[in-house]
Amino acid sequence: MPHKVENFLESDAFFVAVLHCAREMLSIYRESPRIASIFAAQQRWLMAHAGFALHFGYPGEPKLGLYSGRFIAFVVANKIASRNTAAAFIQEMRAYRFLRPVESTSDKRTRLLEPTETAHEHFFRWLTTHLLILDSLDGANRLDRFNADPSAFSKLQPLISKAIIDSDAVRDPGATYNLFNWANSGGLIMDYLMSRIGNFDRTSDRAYIGPLSLKEIRDQFMISNTHLKRLLTQASEMGSVGWTQPPYKGDTWLSRGFVMEYWGYQAAKFAVVDAAAEAMLGPAARKAASALISSAVP
Repeated sequence: MPHKVENFLESDAFFVAVLHCAREMLSIYRESPRIASIFAAQQRWLMAHAGFALHFGYPGEPKLGLYSGRFIAFVVANKIASRNTAAAFIQEMRAYRFLRPVESTSDKRTRLLEPTETAHEHFFRWLTTHLLILDSLDGANRLDRFNADPSAFSKLQPLISKAIIDSDAVRDPGATYNLFNWANSGGLIMDYLMSRIGNFDRTSDRAYIGPLSLKEIRDQFMISNTHLKRLLTQASEMGSVGWTQPPYKGDTWLSRGFVMEYWGYQAAKFAVVDAAAEAMLGPAARKAASALISSAVP
């Protein structure tokens, strides 16, 4: 049986693993800011998942194949973005060479698109990072079995995509999470804030993460000073972020509610990945159930 969201919410080891995942996502961003920017806001992240899944074959859809009209209709129907935003995303992905036209197609009226090797590589890394973290928690071998099957990525990604798109817990985990994750670069900034947490006591009202350099955040995530301050001010007004010497001075703290929203989102997402992996790879041989609670990513 795949892990349930409740298992992850009760596991301190899982939250340690989540922080490791946040640091890994930041590492991917630093290596390739342009492609990692796709994951920097939820709307773009969902559209990227949708595009890959349509290319591979979206579960329940009668046909496979990615083309502009189909992508736009799908994004609008699933309330991910407007028609104009979806069309602009496709054009941007082509301009950045993350998508390209398929060389030949039997239907000359439809110009199919496919993800490039660069897009495949980074999406593959996102998925293998999540499988590795799941394995580190329960001692299973999802990643080894995944790597042993050349077709595993094309089979697993659509299952994850559909479950994510259908999940309210992933798409709407809470007000502060949504504030960050729907803003340009906001998802990365949120990962950065969370990645600075050392030990988190869920009974504490706040998690202190030390002083922040707004200049470092601006330079790292290519966000304007106005946009960054507006984002942090809104979070502060919600009681989710604050400073011992406001504004923006002294140690920064994150509210327990904000941290738990992030934890809840990650729990829902990892449960989706785990369930999809089990559906595609078969049940994983795990260590004792207590391993999820007692183990942690170094």
